[in-house]
Amino acid sequence: MLEDIKKTLWATAEKLRANMDAAKYKHIVLGLIFVKYISDTFQSHRAELSRKFADSQDDYYLDDADPDQINAELEDRDYYKEVNVFWVPEEARWAQAKQADIGKHIDDALALIETENPKLKGILDKRYVRAQLPDAKLGELVDLVSQIGFGESGSGDDRAKNNARDLLG
Repeated sequence: MLEDIKKTLWATAEKLRANMDAAKYKHIVLGLIFVKYISDTFQSHRAELSRKFADSQDDYYLDDADPDQINAELEDRDYYKEVNVFWVPEEARWAQAKQADIGKHIDDALALIETENPKLKGILDKRYVRAQLPDAKLGELVDLVSQIGFGESGSGDDRAKNNARDLLG
């Protein structure tokens, strides 16, 4: 994973080199990596919860729950907060990152994440509109950062999750 991140960082630097000073583009890239990390961690825990809800041997088992009930449970923030996973609103999840007016969308997603996670209030750097990068260039960055997989194991392996956290740190 470390090599993937290094390659991605170099590739993003190459994309931005002609557009802005290195002291500025680090904020753009690191912000995207953070959003990708928290979104992947959220999705990984969501998948783990889905498995638990379906496992009759698990304490979280939902007997006779229909898909709507399961989806409602998956949107309960308490399941995420209890294991220190940031709550990521649907509109701010990574899958939603690449849209028209991408800079505004990313800034709005960061604002939503801050609103839903008071620990992050005032910490996230919302500068994607101010960067005045063309949507195509930001889209290329999103594509590059999308190649990094945090928490992809899906097995609930705590060691893999901790490695991803350490690596991001």
